[in-house]
Amino acid sequence: MQTYDVVALGETMLRFSPDGNNRLEQAGSMQIHVGGSESNTAVGLARLGRRVAWLSRLTDNPLGRTVASTIRSHGVDVSHVLWTNRDRVGLYFLESGPLPRGSRVVYDRENSAYANFRAEELPADLFSSGRSKWLLVTGISLALGESTRELIARAVSLARKVGWKIAFDVNHRRLLCTVAEAREYFDELFRTCDLLFAAYRDVRSIWGIDCGEDYQAAMDKLLAYREGRHSVMTLSSHGAVAGVLDEICLQRIEPVEPVGRLGGGDAFSAGYLHAQLEGLSLSDSLRWSTAVARLKYTIPGDLPLIDRSEVESLLESNNPIGMGLVR
Repeated sequence: MQTYDVVALGETMLRFSPDGNNRLEQAGSMQIHVGGSESNTAVGLARLGRRVAWLSRLTDNPLGRTVASTIRSHGVDVSHVLWTNRDRVGLYFLESGPLPRGSRVVYDRENSAYANFRAEELPADLFSSGRSKWLLVTGISLALGESTRELIARAVSLARKVGWKIAFDVNHRRLLCTVAEAREYFDELFRTCDLLFAAYRDVRSIWGIDCGEDYQAAMDKLLAYREGRHSVMTLSSHGAVAGVLDEICLQRIEPVEPVGRLGGGDAFSAGYLHAQLEGLSLSDSLRWSTAVARLKYTIPGDLPLIDRSEVESLLESNNPIGMGLVR
């Protein structure tokens, strides 16, 4: 029986992007990438040497098979994906542009195969004792509709019953739900998951935890809200902070000019989960996660096409990745 370090549950789409800074209406051709928060993290974990499965529902057509084969090619087990002859594969379009225009995302994912993934279709044989250590889910699924909220609730319940830990990445997408809706949909997992990943901007806007640049105070408030459960906040160009019970650690980083911005947070989560599976400390876990994220920013597309050896080389080098133990 195949066992895993992590099972990631979520939707993966095809991303279409015009060349350069062209607008969508100028595009005579498009670059195509495969991307989804959960599968991005799964790929990062697999490339770091972890045993990972991606669980989803896909339409059995060339688009769906492209998604599955791409994820599989990086070492992720996709054998638990549910296939259907109905519905469609979700798409999104990314228009990149310099300021003041900036980038724009257009979703085309309504009635996708994943959006119609019913809770009772979850594979019971997968959710058994010893099959995995972690289940990874994100707020994206919770924002897609009542059906996917029921799916995530059922998956979390099944995982907890057989002793898996739950990792939850907030990943708030304002195009999918409002701040008020996010608070309603996300709060239970936000409070109770075993490991939380959240951008500080989301913690401020959704839960009202705002301490300016006093990141220790912000983490103190977050830990109080989560009753000391393991929490990680990314701080944009300021780095990241992690905390559990009475320990808080702050990681400063040297900003990177991104070639591929999308997927940076997912790469961060992959690095952190990998380090935790290795039994590393908060400070070393933050060093791993920020190193993986920095490397991802140098790579076009959504997927963190990194190798463990280059992460280790970055960590051993004199690259300016600073760490401060707060307490």
